[in-house]
Amino acid sequence: MARPVTLFTGQWADLPIADLAAKLSAWGFDGVELACWGDHFEVDRPLADPGYVKARGALLERHGLGCWAIGAHLVGQAVADPIDARHQAILPPEVWGDGDPEGVRARAAERMKDTARAAAALGVTVVNGFTGSPVWHMLYSFPPNDFEAIARGYEEFAERWGPIIDVFDEEGVRFGLEVHPTEIAYDFVTTRKALEAIGRRPGFGINLDPSHFAHQFLDTAAFAIEFADRIYHVHVKDSRRSLDGRSSILGGHLDFGEPQRGWDFVSPGHGDVDVEALFRALNRIGYSGPLSIEWEDSGMDREWGAQDALAFVRRTDFAPSAVAFDAAMQRETWSASLGLPPRRRGVTGAPCAEPSPEARPLDDPLVFGALPLHGRHREATHTSRLSSGEPLPASNPSSAPSTSRTTAAAPGGP
Repeated sequence: MARPVTLFTGQWADLPIADLAAKLSAWGFDGVELACWGDHFEVDRPLADPGYVKARGALLERHGLGCWAIGAHLVGQAVADPIDARHQAILPPEVWGDGDPEGVRARAAERMKDTARAAAALGVTVVNGFTGSPVWHMLYSFPPNDFEAIARGYEEFAERWGPIIDVFDEEGVRFGLEVHPTEIAYDFVTTRKALEAIGRRPGFGINLDPSHFAHQFLDTAAFAIEFADRIYHVHVKDSRRSLDGRSSILGGHLDFGEPQRGWDFVSPGHGDVDVEALFRALNRIGYSGPLSIEWEDSGMDREWGAQDALAFVRRTDFAPSAVAFDAAMQRETWSASLGLPPRRRGVTGAPCAEPSPEARPLDDPLVFGALPLHGRHREATHTSRLSSGEPLPASNPSSAPSTSRTTAAAPGGP
């Protein structure tokens, strides 16, 4: 059974969640990754009104949608960033306050703690987001970097995020950092540094988004393998490079959609991300959680694009094999089906010659080859909880994903 396909609602926050849920249900999505902005999931409300999460769950259930994760990228960005005027545009007024940088960071940290509590109230076990970074501005080493200052920046990140993860642990919720330029981790090396700085705590992991790897020329599948135990959630998003000798991966301070950019985000299946390789890697590490489409494409109608992306993911995702592809070709397999003893193997593992009890006529079927066999097909099922790092079990094809999500009504339900 394929993994559930959801839509991250962050780029759709201009639509009321009731309207968006109706569209997603009609298009065939399995669920949503609710953004913590717009009216999609308002973090402060569940803590003051227990009826809020009940109503939100009922709305999703009416449309046959589940929720496996929520996204808190905007507030999370302010926790460890040097604060400037750009942050005011993405933060709730009560978090921005008077704009004093340390006050903004402190209020953002408290809001992230509340986000863990609100997620737990909703029945969701993963919060995705950004961390901000005290060191991103030192990416290009001129004036020459003070690498001790960079090391202190990772310590500062851990000091600011450690108390937040304490609350996540208390609530049974995990944080998935979207590894991304501008964050404390944006590639292999910085991800290792960030995990080490936070003490490799189980409450802090990764929301893997391949689009941020494509224009860095990084191998997303290799990343999934290396950080297998930390992949808590996956975005499906694409990026296309257009490096023509006049454009660069640095972007030229051009907005998304500008044709002179060296790369841009595009709808899944239309860019340079090797999505099949990523899905094979996810199968290998036993990831059974949702594939959350984060839809961004400045050159495509978003409603058409979301449906196209859904069809692409459905077509490309597949369950891992429950058997070796060549199992039916083994001599032991077809010999056993004919009632013959298995071939002996010597100490090297090579087959040993067996004395034949009787000669066989030249027209005997065994002389001409193995008789056709009918194998038993088994399908590996995917659970709906996020990756545990354990291999996917083989099970009855009719079994449905477990429901460690908020709601799960069958498509076409009330």
